[in-house]
Amino acid sequence: MKEPKDIQKDNSFITQIKDIIFTARQKAYTAVNSAMVEAYWLIGKRIVEEEQQGNERAAYGEEIIKILSVELTKEFGSGFGTRNLWDFKKFYLTFQEAEIMHTLCAQLSWSHIRLIMRVENKDAQKYYLKEAAENHWSVRTLDRNISTLYYNRLLSSQIKEPVIQEMKERTKDFQQDKFEFIKNPAVLEFLGLPNNSGYTENALEQAIINQMQKFLLEMGKGFAFVDRQKLIRTETGEFYIDLVFYNFVLKCFVLIELKTHKITHQDIGQLDMYVRMYDDLIKTDTDNPTIGILLCTKTDNTIARYSVLKENSQLFASKYMPYLPTEEELKAEIERQKEIFAMTKLKENENE
Repeated sequence: MKEPKDIQKDNSFITQIKDIIFTARQKAYTAVNSAMVEAYWLIGKRIVEEEQQGNERAAYGEEIIKILSVELTKEFGSGFGTRNLWDFKKFYLTFQEAEIMHTLCAQLSWSHIRLIMRVENKDAQKYYLKEAAENHWSVRTLDRNISTLYYNRLLSSQIKEPVIQEMKERTKDFQQDKFEFIKNPAVLEFLGLPNNSGYTENALEQAIINQMQKFLLEMGKGFAFVDRQKLIRTETGEFYIDLVFYNFVLKCFVLIELKTHKITHQDIGQLDMYVRMYDDLIKTDTDNPTIGILLCTKTDNTIARYSVLKENSQLFASKYMPYLPTEEELKAEIERQKEIFAMTKLKENENE
């Protein structure tokens, strides 16, 4: 008969017990995730159906989203902001086939689906959807493959095996966390469970955006608040800008985008695109060129980047910088808010 100390050394026995727990948790998550994804798809479907009854569809649709967000948040808590509701609508419009939703989409998390919806090429969308579901790609693996144009490179390669092997090698570390699915805060939001213990990116982002709005208005340099999660709709898609201000001294719009990861070239390109779109769609002839400010909140590397198109760097420095917060001021404010946020979360955990 084995002594308890022998059981501690029996790795196979302990591993089997761990596998039982892991499998049970994964089954529970799969059931919840499938129900959550289906609910989001059905919400998007109903929003589209309701919008089609309106005469002025664009304005009518925006009003529906605003009212629905208020009512759902009041009843079910976080997770039903206007940006999420627009995403639900986009989810349905992107994958209207019920068969795809009940098979491939049901096997993926909402984070997977949101990444895939950003891909413009329809064939690429279907490829990433199928591969991510069938090969159990983590969110980080999918994100990397999309950002490195894996589908396009694979399509253009006569010999595909080296491309596939390179992808597997460079994403193998992303596949190691077996419990990644349990950490998804969207599941907790959907179930209406408290999510105070986690230092989640979404909570940090919202906290900093709240304070950044106050920070700029209190600077006394001509800032006026315009909108938050500003929707810009084009023929090819819908885009959301975190914060929009108008500066009456500079007579121009100021767009602010916040990222909770290290700034990438894609982020910079996205900001420049927002600046161009705002100049084309919103700015009047009496306004000066729109300014974009890109903020990164990565814990060990806070960064602020400026973007102003149609102006050279010297003119930007002399004309705009006296009325904008400096990079040092922005960095200091973000770091201060991160410390406040961390302390608040610590106190909340201690009081539980």
